Amino acid sequence: MTNLVKEGGVDFLNFLLAQRTTTSNFIPVQFKDLQKLDTVTRKKWMDACLEELGALHQRDVYELVDLPKNRRAIRNRWVFNQKADGRYRARLVAKGYSQVEGIDFDELFSPVVRYETARLLLGIAALENWDILSVDVKTVYLYGKLDEEIYMEQPEGFRLPGHENKVWRLRRALYGLKQAGLAWWREMTTSMKAIGFKRCMSDAGVYHYIHPKTNELVIAIVYVDDVAFMGRRNSALLKSLKSKFTQKWECRDLGHLKEFLGMQIVRNWKERKLYINQMEYLDRVLERFQIHKKPESTPLPRGFVFLPYTGKVDPKFRQKYQQLVGSLMYLMIGSRPDIAYAVVRLSQQSASPSDEHYKAGLHVCRYLLGTKNYALFFNGKSKREVHAYSDSDWAQDPTDRKSTTGNFCLIANGPISWLSR
Repeated sequence: MTNLVKEGGVDFLNFLLAQRTTTSNFIPVQFKDLQKLDTVTRKKWMDACLEELGALHQRDVYELVDLPKNRRAIRNRWVFNQKADGRYRARLVAKGYSQVEGIDFDELFSPVVRYETARLLLGIAALENWDILSVDVKTVYLYGKLDEEIYMEQPEGFRLPGHENKVWRLRRALYGLKQAGLAWWREMTTSMKAIGFKRCMSDAGVYHYIHPKTNELVIAIVYVDDVAFMGRRNSALLKSLKSKFTQKWECRDLGHLKEFLGMQIVRNWKERKLYINQMEYLDRVLERFQIHKKPESTPLPRGFVFLPYTGKVDPKFRQKYQQLVGSLMYLMIGSRPDIAYAVVRLSQQSASPSDEHYKAGLHVCRYLLGTKNYALFFNGKSKREVHAYSDSDWAQDPTDRKSTTGNFCLIANGPISWLSR
């Protein structure tokens, strides 16, 4: 082992440390890892597998058949996870990368609500003092009907005795299939129309319902299995529409919205205020990149200029840099628009980053460390007006001084005025 550590260096040592765990909190990576566990823990994971198979059977996801000639069965694997409340969860996931286009799938794109739309509607909810009720649809992908003829191997550890050579023909979508998200969205949209909702044409993850007599409005925003219904405070119509949805799909009622798209939602009903933050995710990012001290007061160093790097880039360093930028981008589009400029400029260097670019990314992290308690704030008692400003950028490209024209924009109570300079 000593020789292996010497030859493997820091990367190998970090790998060994990452694997150090006890069987009580060990999460299996593969099904065969269950054999490493004690009897009690192994039984808990096996029960989770049986629960998943029971859900698949109950929803008529598959049927056991002989594999037709000239057809190939895709493979699958078990994915294990332990929830925050201690529940053991096992999912059977198809290896969608082995699907063949034109045979196993055609269309792939599955619409979801945009972050910008979600934040806008949350802001409207604060202004109107609306209720926001949320539900989580259980095993959503199992509801999507498949038009294609897809065959899959029986799951590892649960092949039917005497029929080991048979395969599953999938009737409904399964996690991992390329078209699973699209199949669920189609089923969900059909059910929303049956309830009376209409889909927003500009954002396929937003649905609205207008009562034919009272003109009362209810809005639903959907991101895969997360659904939020918003409408008038203590509205009977809002509760009724949510109830109709939960009768159609097996859901977990989460009550008033507290989290959506990884963003924590905090309401102050008395003051009619709504706060959006990603503090839990930010803590994980700072821990991942080992940012614990030296907070900064600005997103980028004063006078920092993004100069292109023309040298050779190590692939591992590029991947590390891209992981940093991706983590910051998730914060930016969620609740931290104050780092938008820095993150956009950092992302432009993703193909060929330098050490200076990476240090600039860590500078953004230290700025977030110093402002980790920041949150987007919507004041329901504020005047209904928006002010937006932009200024000319005299130092955007230090090699080009020709463009010096900027714009100033003010939006207040409707009219928009532009002043060029």
